[in-house]
Amino acid sequence: MENIAAEKTTLCPSARPESEDSVIFGIISGTVAEPRVAYLKQPQKLTNELIAKASPITPAEIFRTAAPCATKGCQHFDGQDCRLATRIVQKLPAIAQELPPCAIRRDCRWWKQEGKAACMRCPQVITDNYNPSELAIEVATPTVS
Repeated sequence: MENIAAEKTTLCPSARPESEDSVIFGIISGTVAEPRVAYLKQPQKLTNELIAKASPITPAEIFRTAAPCATKGCQHFDGQDCRLATRIVQKLPAIAQELPPCAIRRDCRWWKQEGKAACMRCPQVITDNYNPSELAIEVATPTVS
């Protein structure tokens, strides 16, 4: 896998794998009932080879990816903040006992906006979760402003 240097840009830690310039920063592990992100030491560029290796599973089912924050192009962005990060901190329980070893933290929108509180909840955020709890659905549903 190719190592990439983190760009000096704000990254969305919940970006779709097909987003331009997306990188893998975690692998989904745990169980179907309680999936968890296992963090990589270094983010890896999402390549066609990795996507092919994931098949028939979608990349978002097994990879946690980050990409430059889309700001106004994102349904969760209110012009200043990520409302998804706000809902995660307000509604999801903290599950990490200490800060996860995250390679994108210094550039992460959620970290910059919500700090440690977002990181303590991040390992339970799964992009393509086909068995989400009602709470996970509520948190992921964009709010209308």
